[in-house]
Amino acid sequence: MNTPNPGTSAAPDTAEYLRNPPEFSLVVGGPLFQMLSRAHMWGEARDLQAKRMLAAVALTWLPLFLLAALGGELWGGEAEVPFLKEVAIHVRFLVAVPLLIAAEIVVHRRMRLIVTQFLDRKLIPDDALERFEAAVDAALRLRNSVAAEVLLIVIVYVVGYMISSTMGVAAAGWRSTGQGLTAAGFWYVFVSLPVFQFLLLRWYFRVFIWIRFLWQVSSIRLNLVPTHPDRLGGLAFLTGTLEGFVPLAVAQGALLAGLIADRIFHLGATLLQFKIEIGVAVVFVICLLIAPLLLFSPQLAEAKRKGRREYGTLAQRYVREFDEKWLRGGAPVDEPLMGSGDIQSLADLGNSYEVVRTMRVIPVTRDSVVMLAVATLLPVAPLLLTMMPLEELLKKALALVF
Repeated sequence: MNTPNPGTSAAPDTAEYLRNPPEFSLVVGGPLFQMLSRAHMWGEARDLQAKRMLAAVALTWLPLFLLAALGGELWGGEAEVPFLKEVAIHVRFLVAVPLLIAAEIVVHRRMRLIVTQFLDRKLIPDDALERFEAAVDAALRLRNSVAAEVLLIVIVYVVGYMISSTMGVAAAGWRSTGQGLTAAGFWYVFVSLPVFQFLLLRWYFRVFIWIRFLWQVSSIRLNLVPTHPDRLGGLAFLTGTLEGFVPLAVAQGALLAGLIADRIFHLGATLLQFKIEIGVAVVFVICLLIAPLLLFSPQLAEAKRKGRREYGTLAQRYVREFDEKWLRGGAPVDEPLMGSGDIQSLADLGNSYEVVRTMRVIPVTRDSVVMLAVATLLPVAPLLLTMMPLEELLKKALALVF
């Protein structure tokens, strides 16, 4: 593709790209997506989304329930921790897995117009359109990579199998006996757990694609406008993508809550013993999702410095002329002060300079940080009932509000 020269019309292929930019999605691609599409199980409709969630639960949790029941390890039996009493299992397959699937549609809707936003706002200079197009194409190719999903499956079955024994609260139970894996344990190790790990690792891989894309775009010298009312030079739309990752944050918190719950109920631990782990989980989620946006901070800081310098010079020139005209006798005798557009222009210039002065160099709001932190902590909140009765907990909560 030929890069258009500044001041000339765009090349035909570039013009077509500008007219019909591709949808940017971290979700609609890859072998598994193709399989779901052929099976008529992919779509944004709620019934199709519910169908995918139910199918995942039917594949991961339901066989474990039935096999544990047949083995007499559903509620009692010889297991140290029977199937129905192992909280992490139910959280993992009844909460986290559906959330990981639900996050696909949410993220897809939040990101599908990312490319359009960059182009419609003319943030990409004409001489960098080829680089921007290459960054988009690279992200979509990586998303569609067969090799990447095959590698994830290999990691799940090689590495995941080695650590599967550490993901429960008891070595012996409904999953295994002294003679080896039970029928439920076999399904858990070779079907349920790999499905869950694949879905989770694939989300980490998608976040990696997102980070890589933002890094490539941030290396382009963007046409940021320091007077843009969003006080981010026109990049505020990127902050909105964080809302799409809320289900992923909740899923991460649910996984941690399930593991902690088992250790509280079956090993005699207390919630306060896990305050470091909870804090690390919150920081991990926030850094994973917010840090990529900080790649644009250097350009935002530069745009702000340049804007303050240029608009400061413009303001100095205008106020000097205003002073000479209206205070030093420079205005014509027959020109009335009342109704003069000069005063309104002075106010408008002051407002513009204030926007530049308050321009943010970090494209993340405090509300976004709080949103992700609360989403991660929300599944852990019910465990507070292990520390105090619900009535006392409600009293303390109401005391904070009132």
